[in-house]
Amino acid sequence: AVFAPWANTPSGAPCKRRAQVLERLRTAFESRVTIPEKFRRTQLTNLMSMIKDNEEQIVNALHKDLTKPKFEAILSEVEIVMNELHCALSNLTSWMQPEYVSKNLATKLDECFVRREPLGVVLIIGPWNYPMQLLIVPLIGAIAAGNCVVIKPSEVSAATDNLITELIPKYLSKDCYAVVRGGAKETQALLKNRFDHIFYTGSQAVARVVLQAAAVHLTPVTLELGGKCPCLIYGRVNATAAAHRLVWSKFFNAGQSCVAPDYVLCSKATCDALVPALRQVLEDFYGSDIQKSPDMSRIVTPKHWTRLMGLLNRTKGKVVVGGEHDEKDRYIAPTVVVDVAEDDALMEEEIFGPILPILTIESLEESIKLTKTKEKPLAFYVFSDESSVVKKVLENSSSGGFCSNDGIVHMALPGLPFGGVGNSGFGHYHGHWGFEAFSHQRAVMLRGWALEKLNALRYPPYSDEKLSWLRWTTSPKSCSIM
Repeated sequence: AVFAPWANTPSGAPCKRRAQVLERLRTAFESRVTIPEKFRRTQLTNLMSMIKDNEEQIVNALHKDLTKPKFEAILSEVEIVMNELHCALSNLTSWMQPEYVSKNLATKLDECFVRREPLGVVLIIGPWNYPMQLLIVPLIGAIAAGNCVVIKPSEVSAATDNLITELIPKYLSKDCYAVVRGGAKETQALLKNRFDHIFYTGSQAVARVVLQAAAVHLTPVTLELGGKCPCLIYGRVNATAAAHRLVWSKFFNAGQSCVAPDYVLCSKATCDALVPALRQVLEDFYGSDIQKSPDMSRIVTPKHWTRLMGLLNRTKGKVVVGGEHDEKDRYIAPTVVVDVAEDDALMEEEIFGPILPILTIESLEESIKLTKTKEKPLAFYVFSDESSVVKKVLENSSSGGFCSNDGIVHMALPGLPFGGVGNSGFGHYHGHWGFEAFSHQRAVMLRGWALEKLNALRYPPYSDEKLSWLRWTTSPKSCSIM
């Protein structure tokens, strides 16, 4: 069940073929083949085999797309996926169990619980920056919850797109899972179809298109977007340790991470100590000629390279580290810019590349105030040895996720929900949260014919005495039993 690129297909053929495959998935779902735990467990196990059997091919595809180092590819695209699979397989039985709720006297003899049911046929649209992880991890949640899935990899990361298209039909049920290929035009055509849920990871601009298409069918949507993730550095802090963690989290995947620190806020004294530490750490990590380092990724396409260089050329800040670039190689050196104003070009949009602006603001309170003038980010970081500083930032900010004294690592823990708030998205996933994202929480009350005299309290003719008794029997104080 794979859609090939549609550019050379006869007029009308793509629409007909889409309809046929979607109908096949819907027929499979309605047959209830995806409902049993055994089926879900088999598909998840097969997905694990797919990753294990093809690890080298995955690494090679990611290198072709992003020049992604093997170390980063394994860490962010293989191990995170494998950890999510282990989590799902270990907990699937308990996740599928009914969740019993507390009752009152009026419902004492009833069976009251929440039943998790699959949504149906869902669509997952993946991005190009982590083209394996950010497509397969939501797929794990969708399979665990018992859905049929249409999978749309990003055409920008072409090598990974090709590999996913080849592998999915080999390992997963062709009746229940289909891969769709194509660019913006094909995706827009796909979105005209009715789905039971759409899960999208990418930009705010495309998210608006997804929402508009979903609104036609009143389809629920999960949006995993991004934003300008701030990093506040205040109070006592070890500049060298901070530089190590900041450099790693910012320049991992050449800064093309939705949760990468986007800009730094700190005092002038902290900036003066941090910049030389950043310069030294970059040399320690990548050598004196970073372009020759095998551990530095490249910008994904010439278009994205040009956008980043446009930001760098427009900044009125001072480049104190890096700045070197090579258009043919799609290379931009890890770059640090200081003396950046709040209205600078680098502060207009999410950078999504290896450029780190530093804004100097003496007061922690003023830094927090500045972050509140921006849209709510996907992640919020604070570096400080002082717990009072961390607590103050946590209590006076809003973001999808929060991490102190490190960057991006919080998203690797399956036990924590991953998702945005406001402009950085809505809905979340990872671990049990992914299972919940693709499940309908159905309220169930099973009751028999007992206690009809008690039920008579609610029947006409009404009276104040009946109302008084009924209010007592339905009060939480009357009974609290599972």
